[in-house]
Amino acid sequence: MIRRPTVADVPDILAGVSRPEVYAGLLQMPYPSEALWRQRIEDMAKGPQTELMLVAETNARVVGIAGLHSVGASPRRAHVRSVGLWVLPEHQGQGIGRALLEALIDSAENWMGVTRLTLEVNADNAAAIALYRRCGFEQEGLLRGDVLRKGQYIDCLLMARRSGLLKTS
Repeated sequence: MIRRPTVADVPDILAGVSRPEVYAGLLQMPYPSEALWRQRIEDMAKGPQTELMLVAETNARVVGIAGLHSVGASPRRAHVRSVGLWVLPEHQGQGIGRALLEALIDSAENWMGVTRLTLEVNADNAAAIALYRRCGFEQEGLLRGDVLRKGQYIDCLLMARRSGLLKTS
């Protein structure tokens, strides 16, 4: 089931992002803060709906999370959101990541007026890159040595999806 998170989900979310094989693929630091995640969820529940967070639940446990995040305060970029996504390794390859991503895309393009979605993905994460391509994302750039992971700087791909709502030059 795909749904918005609640504060009751914080323990599951922390358990997920605390796993080295999960945070190694994210831009988050090890040892996440419970207070930070609790605050993120509370803020999204009461704040303006310019951002969106969704969780995937299986057997009453959060097994993945995805979010749409503003890219800045400039009204000239109000049509752009950044995507973040993770699924627990033992639940990958079951369509959960795709369901989360498709729910974000639907919300962004059909309900929020977002016409450009961007993301960064570790260049060696072939499964994630394949998922993003299946969902209409294209590589727009290579960021060499962009992320520090386990003491090594690794490359990331900059990918984006543009909807047909607006013509661009």
